[in-house]
Amino acid sequence: MGWFGGNYEEYDFEMFSVSHFVIIAILFVVSTAIFIFREKLKVENWRRTEIGIAISLILIESCYHIWMYVNEDWDVSHAIPLELCSISLLLSVILLLTRKKIIYEILLFTALLGASQALFTPLLNFDFPHFRYFHFFYTHLMMIWVVLYFTWVHGYRPTFWSVVKLFIFLNVLMPIILLINKIVDGNYMFLSYKPKSPSLLDLLGPYPWYILSMEFLLITLSLIVWLIFRDKRHKR
Repeated sequence: MGWFGGNYEEYDFEMFSVSHFVIIAILFVVSTAIFIFREKLKVENWRRTEIGIAISLILIESCYHIWMYVNEDWDVSHAIPLELCSISLLLSVILLLTRKKIIYEILLFTALLGASQALFTPLLNFDFPHFRYFHFFYTHLMMIWVVLYFTWVHGYRPTFWSVVKLFIFLNVLMPIILLINKIVDGNYMFLSYKPKSPSLLDLLGPYPWYILSMEFLLITLSLIVWLIFRDKRHKR
């Protein structure tokens, strides 16, 4: 089936290849443009564009599940949108549709830390111009751009309590994911075992201790993100 098929031999993705560096370049160019033109973007009404992007994310994610089903790869053990980036994608859609600050407070950390890591070290088999290449990079790029747009254009900013909310969110979510992993024999969010390929988790200790190390690392990095993006204006 070519670009929509399940055979990646013709589209074998290589990390830090030309097609990968193009995506990284696009990430920095668009992110920089959002920051530079933030004042001009503030005067325009982007509501229809926000809703359009939300719809596009829903459509391309739906096509991804159709792609898995057509190629006989859809299975509850790995296809349910329970990975951190899948959850971030859902949060991006909700934020675009509702503009709720509490959604931004969670997405800021999960997108900048999770989606950025996925962009620089993608777990991807399909290269340009396969559908999966476009799906993977479009969704992950949008997660980052959406949260930067709401930061620099809408003026949303995290507080220290945003990190606390993230901590609560993760610790409510993890037991649910652990239970689902046990039921479907899955490994969502790598809470059942480490990935078979080398990863950062190899440095965080054995199972199950690496889960606590992973959470501690995420909270530490979230505090750094908060320090960078918090409102630095003097308040009386």
